[in-house]
Amino acid sequence: MENVVLYEVSERVAYITLNRPDKRNALNDEIVEALHDAFRRAEADGQVKVVVLRAKGSVFCAGADLAYLQQLQKNNYEENLADSSRLKELFHKIYTLKKVVIAQIQGHAIAGGCGLVTVCDVAFAVPEAKFGYTEVKIGFIPAIVSLFLLRKIGEGRAKELLLSGRLIDAEEALSIGLVHRLVEADRLEAEVKAYAAQLCAQNSASSMELSKRIIAEIQERTLEQGLQYAAQMNAMARETEDCRRGIAAFLEKKTLEW
Repeated sequence: MENVVLYEVSERVAYITLNRPDKRNALNDEIVEALHDAFRRAEADGQVKVVVLRAKGSVFCAGADLAYLQQLQKNNYEENLADSSRLKELFHKIYTLKKVVIAQIQGHAIAGGCGLVTVCDVAFAVPEAKFGYTEVKIGFIPAIVSLFLLRKIGEGRAKELLLSGRLIDAEEALSIGLVHRLVEADRLEAEVKAYAAQLCAQNSASSMELSKRIIAEIQERTLEQGLQYAAQMNAMARETEDCRRGIAAFLEKKTLEW
């Protein structure tokens, strides 16, 4: 049986690919677990500096698989809690991954698929892509993704999207910060590859890791707590080997290859 998630590494970039194009890359327990394994693998791989999440076929991810939704109808509360916890752990893993995660969105990203986009650090999409959190239209709720979406685009915009369940086009997704760049389909792969290569060549891995950690952890602190935490992280960053190399290269007017 073909793997539902593919994993490959090229030039310090790990490519994690949803591989159920016949099912519009819909999510079920198998693909959620396979994604989690792939992201854990990328994080542990010392040869990987940046991760790209992409998909086969014309749809990035259509949300939950129909057969999977039907199965959930038979679960009791404890079974549903265990299942939803696995999705929670996947979203948390992607959001807090020690490496930058880029979403390469070649088609529609709906419901749980839009959730995957939400937790990635940077998102490139084709202009034709549609986005939306449509759970309310089937009597469900976008519970887990709501936490991340509030952080990403703010309460006002998040509330309207989550309560309406409407689909938005790529231009609107760009305007609210859900995605960061729109690229024509024939250039999408090359643009993402070039951006990932730039991060690998020009940026310190430890600096990107610490920056992601600060962003994830500082928002729930008070102003005073946040500033104290930021000062501690600043001091920690100064002690890294990357910082020593970077400052030395800057003072010596040398170009540093990371």
